[in-house]
Amino acid sequence: MSHPREYSILPRESTLASLPPEYPTDAQEQITQILSTAPINRLVVLDDDPTGTQTCHDISVLAVWDIPTLTAEFQTTKPGFFILTNSRALPPKEAEKLIHEICTNVSQAATATNQKVDIVLRGDSTLRGHFPLEPDVAQRVFGPADALVLAPFFFQGGRFTIDDVHYVAEGESLVPAGATQFAKDATFGYKSSNLRDYVFEKAPGRFSEDQVCSVTIEEIRTGGPQAVCEKLLAAPKGGVVIANAAAESDMHVFVAGLLLAESQGKHFLYRTGAAFVSTRLGIRSKAPISAAELHLPSPRQTGGLIIAGSYVPKTTAQLKVLTDRRGSTGQLAIIEMKVDDLIASPDTALQAVQRVVEETESYLRSGKDTLVMTSRKLVTGGDELSSLKIGTAVAEALVSVLRRIEVQPRFIIAKGGITSSDAATKGLNIKRATIVGQAAPGVPLWRCDEDTSRHRSVPFVVFPGNVGGEETLCELVEGWS
Repeated sequence: MSHPREYSILPRESTLASLPPEYPTDAQEQITQILSTAPINRLVVLDDDPTGTQTCHDISVLAVWDIPTLTAEFQTTKPGFFILTNSRALPPKEAEKLIHEICTNVSQAATATNQKVDIVLRGDSTLRGHFPLEPDVAQRVFGPADALVLAPFFFQGGRFTIDDVHYVAEGESLVPAGATQFAKDATFGYKSSNLRDYVFEKAPGRFSEDQVCSVTIEEIRTGGPQAVCEKLLAAPKGGVVIANAAAESDMHVFVAGLLLAESQGKHFLYRTGAAFVSTRLGIRSKAPISAAELHLPSPRQTGGLIIAGSYVPKTTAQLKVLTDRRGSTGQLAIIEMKVDDLIASPDTALQAVQRVVEETESYLRSGKDTLVMTSRKLVTGGDELSSLKIGTAVAEALVSVLRRIEVQPRFIIAKGGITSSDAATKGLNIKRATIVGQAAPGVPLWRCDEDTSRHRSVPFVVFPGNVGGEETLCELVEGWS
């Protein structure tokens, strides 16, 4: 496939209004019923970046995958759990090795506890990540699935799939994914907006045209779960099924149909965004958690800590609103780490980290919310791997700041996928956390009560780089202070 098809930017409101009316019955009722009555497999979600927990609550996320930990998790009554792989931060060879190791351990723990599993490879709703590498590795361990389901739809992030074309909402427009900044990603770039083209682009020569099929919005909204089930039962063996969705109810109907097909013996592997996961687990959305529900200490004893390492334009815009509003009034201390210092030499990096730790501790002690952010000019390398290396060096510096801070913050917000993953696992030593819910729409809130973790029970917010409006971060900090 030499040139992927080009698509126009569409007006959001009128495009969504022109689709058939949503399916009238609440398919979530049917999902709950199927999950409680049929022998449905446990769902193990391998999350390539910790932000995939963004539509879930009351479920575990594991940052380790040794067999005893997995076995203990399989012995709970929960319908599934997340494993934080953070593979999006790794080069392909390392990602492949990691996913293979995790799948092998999951397979052994499942066998030992007499469980059957379904694997979701939760990836980015804007299509960045190791595809088709991760599904390939999973099938090497678990055997070939009947088909691979591709479902990147994520309502809270404004990601819609209509007529197989994946769109990203920007303001009042729907921009074809291939024309967004995400498609220009230094490590995981792509050109296609149509998911069929995307599959051919990422897996050249692998699938024939008739091996890629899709479930349309029309089928979902007029035929309901039964129509979806029939489509999936007829899906080409070893092919790819694209799930179209432009409303949360579309995903509910799709999953209800999928569970019906699975109860008839079909077995699928999934590469999806966050919306699929919560729907398949039978988790209904609930309102974001308020400061009052968190029972933060009053009067405040220490300040909250915000760590930002993400470079996407959305993060930079959110940081600008936060620093303009709260920095200028003295309610927020702002500490900038210069990327040039962090990559100049190990010594300059160490000095920079030490300085930041001392300043941060003194602000937190005085009760002031403190933002530690990397300088906003993006420094890249000459190629994909060296850009990834610079990103890693920056992430490591932020983690070592977090690792050395002894003052317990009032709350911790980590901004950016890789930043929050490293903050959780390396900075706070979290091995298993509970997803409490959302701090804001699409922004997961975790809590870790294990003795092994640092700053245990402090609310930890995993704030994706690309989620929310320009004011979301600032509003969250305001609400919690």
